[in-house]
Amino acid sequence: MTRRHIKKVFLVDDEPSILKTLGNSLKDIGCKVTKFNDARECLNNIVRNDCGLLITDVNMPGMDGITLLHEVKKVRPQLPVLIITGYGDVPMAVDAVKSGAIDFVEKPLDEETFIPIVEAALNISYGPDGQGDKALTTSELKILSLICDGHSNKQMATILSRSVRTVENHRHRIMRKLNVDNAAELVKMALKMGIQVD
Repeated sequence: MTRRHIKKVFLVDDEPSILKTLGNSLKDIGCKVTKFNDARECLNNIVRNDCGLLITDVNMPGMDGITLLHEVKKVRPQLPVLIITGYGDVPMAVDAVKSGAIDFVEKPLDEETFIPIVEAALNISYGPDGQGDKALTTSELKILSLICDGHSNKQMATILSRSVRTVENHRHRIMRKLNVDNAAELVKMALKMGIQVD
């Protein structure tokens, strides 16, 4: 039996008991879980590594879960993010969902409710090819910014000292990663990511 469709989950919580319990529940449904007790450390790893779902607590020392959500959406707008909290309120839930969270779940977590939410998120993230969401590279973010500034492929090639073909390849990968079909959708997605559009 091959293990080519391992679903990767990043889990962030400053409570070791939650990390352990939730991590075990996720492993039980076949996930590879990477645990963090610090949001900034998680963010640094998300930029460099693939994952299919981020689950983060809200109230943590240093960077909180909502700030982590905002930062993650700048580099991986398609990555499903699930917010968990022991101190939730309606405005916080609204802010989380408006900022791109797929759901907002209050602790204590009930497995019968929580696991189906996780599985639905993973099904969104892992398509038929079994590949998780991919982060935009630094070069791709630069090209996306130039696209939003209205530059043609030829102009971008000149600005970046690259061939037009290289720029076209980057553009194609950006559109595939962001799951968009045209320039208008690409600009809308860039706005969601916080990229300034002139």
